[in-house]
Amino acid sequence: MNTRQLHFNAFLYGCGHHQAAWRLPGSSVEQLGEITYYERLAQTAEAGLFDAIFFADGQSVSNPAVGPQWSLEPLTALAAIAGNTSRIGLICTVSTTFHTPFHAARMLASLDHISQGRIGWNVVTSMFDAEARNHSMEQMPASAQRYVRAAEFIDVALALWDSWDDDAVVAQRNGDFADAAKIHPVDHAGKHFQVAGPLNIPRGPQGRPVLFQAGASESGRDLAARYAEGIYAVAYDLASGQQYYADVKQRIASYGRDPGSVPIMPGLVTFLGSTEAEARAKQAEVDALLPVKHSLAQLGTFIGQDCSDWELDAPVPDLPPATEFSGPQGRYATILRIVESERPTVRQLLGRLAAGGGHCTMVGTPEHVADTIEEWFTSGAADGFNLMPPLLPDALEEFIDRVVPLLQRRGLYRTEYSATTLRGHLGLERPTG
Repeated sequence: MNTRQLHFNAFLYGCGHHQAAWRLPGSSVEQLGEITYYERLAQTAEAGLFDAIFFADGQSVSNPAVGPQWSLEPLTALAAIAGNTSRIGLICTVSTTFHTPFHAARMLASLDHISQGRIGWNVVTSMFDAEARNHSMEQMPASAQRYVRAAEFIDVALALWDSWDDDAVVAQRNGDFADAAKIHPVDHAGKHFQVAGPLNIPRGPQGRPVLFQAGASESGRDLAARYAEGIYAVAYDLASGQQYYADVKQRIASYGRDPGSVPIMPGLVTFLGSTEAEARAKQAEVDALLPVKHSLAQLGTFIGQDCSDWELDAPVPDLPPATEFSGPQGRYATILRIVESERPTVRQLLGRLAAGGGHCTMVGTPEHVADTIEEWFTSGAADGFNLMPPLLPDALEEFIDRVVPLLQRRGLYRTEYSATTLRGHLGLERPTG
């Protein structure tokens, strides 16, 4: 039995991560406003012994004609899901640009109590000016400013979660409820926040929610290395996965932290079939439903330019180097890598980005997918994956039914839960307080 084992999160999004998933006959599009839909997906992931489910979040609507984007507010949804699951971790995005530390720390600590220690926080600085305009801003602050604010935000949130000692609540019916000497002010006065503290909720079951971060840019990688207890990555292929893995693990060590204690989990899209031809036919079926106009608009968002008049069957025009691109770096770098290595036509690039936007995509038999996962895991490219099923619930169920048993037989994946908290699933120590 291997001592090191794979970690899996299920990234739940709409009818699936393929942009055309909702257009398929029999899709779950009518259920996207129903909490029972997400509860069933979470229960499926729990039956597959996943570490966690993950909800991303956005603060604006881009083009509603494209398809479902953000549906239920994820913190609210996780509160309901917590009551209908028992072991699986529950991770949600909370923006450091649009929230305040006290508000975020209180919500996440409450959810950690509600879930009995299964909450994780995906730290983001947000991306788009359309989001900023919903929060009394004309445009997003500069990237460097957002990351400085994020670091201060995290410091304050950690201090708030630590403001109650583990044994501060004594609940003596004939005496005190809490020992005031074990509840501490924060007294933070920084560039972006002034927070007196303490938090108005006792310390949670995990001590602190687990911190996740998806660091792609230099600033993002550094923030992840400094704070994250789990890292989401964009890795198009094995080589890019290895490059990112080595770089971020080294950065983690430079902060005096143990690189082995911080799992790196690239996004993973899978199409499964009994043969490779069958798997590719599944992919082609949903690719065929992709509306070209909307796909070009999405590509334009990714690369920061209008490509609506690009010739579909011509090669992708030359793109500026990453150093000249001011938008989100991870996705852009992935697109550059796809163009460089595959030399696709515009039409082929649209299909490649349709599911997961350039994350690692594995198409083939369960054995092929299990082999490739093992290769990434054993060759310094990943500690696990943030599974992005292109079709929900089908692709999630297929992965659990057909790939998970293969990984279990190889000793690469748990056969039962051995912990009750998200920290426990990830092998993380509980912070003392």
